[in-house]
Amino acid sequence: MSGVFNNFNDDTICAVATAMSDSGIGVIRVSGKDAVAICDKIYRSAKMEQTLKEHAPNTIKYGYVCDGEKIIDEVMISFMKAPHSFTREDVIEINSHGGVLIMNQIIELLLKSGCRLADPGEFTKRAFLNGRIDLTKAEAIMDIISAQNNFALDSSRNQLRGSIYDKVKSLREQIIYEMAFIESALDDPENYDLTGYPEKLKAKVSDLTSEIEKLLSTADEGKIRKDGIKTVIVGKPNAGKSSLLNTLIGDERAIVTDIAGTTRDIIEETVRLGDIVLHLIDTAGIRDTDDIIEKMGVDKAKSKIEEADLVLYILDSTRDIDDEDKEIISLCADKKTIILLNKNDLSDDIKINEDNVFKFFTNVDNVPVIKTSMLKGNGIDELKDALSKLFFNGDILPKQEIYITNLRHKELLQKVYDSLKLVDDSISKNLSEDFYTVDLSNAYAYLGEIIGEEVGDDLVEEIFSKFCMGK
Repeated sequence: MSGVFNNFNDDTICAVATAMSDSGIGVIRVSGKDAVAICDKIYRSAKMEQTLKEHAPNTIKYGYVCDGEKIIDEVMISFMKAPHSFTREDVIEINSHGGVLIMNQIIELLLKSGCRLADPGEFTKRAFLNGRIDLTKAEAIMDIISAQNNFALDSSRNQLRGSIYDKVKSLREQIIYEMAFIESALDDPENYDLTGYPEKLKAKVSDLTSEIEKLLSTADEGKIRKDGIKTVIVGKPNAGKSSLLNTLIGDERAIVTDIAGTTRDIIEETVRLGDIVLHLIDTAGIRDTDDIIEKMGVDKAKSKIEEADLVLYILDSTRDIDDEDKEIISLCADKKTIILLNKNDLSDDIKINEDNVFKFFTNVDNVPVIKTSMLKGNGIDELKDALSKLFFNGDILPKQEIYITNLRHKELLQKVYDSLKLVDDSISKNLSEDFYTVDLSNAYAYLGEIIGEEVGDDLVEEIFSKFCMGK
């Protein structure tokens, strides 16, 4: 590492590692070469005599945090000695009562005693820069904290255990072996024979490309599994869009009336259906209108369709399909869509069935059609089944161990793939071995960026700035 990180170990940092809210326990973390000396200034043992320096490492002790002679709080203090800690530095964790005021007072004492307040993610950044974890494991820690479903949690756990790191290391080892062989043959042709080598390299590159391609094939699905499905609810006014939103979130989030055009703006909510996360966007009913405010809502609805992973298109089963419906159908033509035939509890007034719908959805294959009643809550289980089939081949929990869920990883793997294809192209054109080395070297470097072995200061700053303060 270079630049701004050269002297980061000179500072001893502190931060609250638990949520800043009233709770039973609060944890304040201190890390750095002066952690013990600084904490000794504010710590007193139960008998008010023993110092932290006299405590054995990897132990937890009862005592007090004091401001001079004044006791601030009774605490339990953990001491982890370098390099056997998360950051590979001396680490003190002060377990205090969890009140916001008391934790702030302890932090103020630490700052007065020689600590610096940690930057967001700085503890994990130090673990990375000190070689305890690679960049994919650091990113996995943040993903575990922010996981919204079981898939995201399991995928992050696998990544923290080294699933992506091990795969990338294996790929790099295979590439650097070929690079070393080529360089050796060019430098010492008497002892290294390149006869027939291009064909062997072509086969190796083909294997490597297939492995990268397999990883890339998981990226889109992996991101959706991890982050959720961006879902837009569309339909004509009064079809039941807001009622669907309220039914899914279990709350009266949107106003529901018999008056068409009630929803004028975008309403966004996140809901979990089993292990599927939907980021719901309830839009204004799409229709021709002279109302300026409603028209702005309609325009927003159309733009949201463009951004969506999924469109939930609600039709009022008691009204015939008209030109406004046909316009909405045309907007959904290139999107994954589920059609909800709402108000099916009004059996005597039904005018739209599945056959009616498919007369208009001729350009879309396998569009699920579900009969619903928002009044009675019917059709939600069928919606969940349709989602799993549409996005996950009917299997919510994935069978593959490695999924690429990080956009940074996906973009770098695509560069690796492109570089390997250039190697293959050079072999096919019978170019000299020097050309192979250039592109193999690029592939090797891009893989290194994934795990942080070849990464700049700016990227490290960007990644860890997204972490919470005490992590």
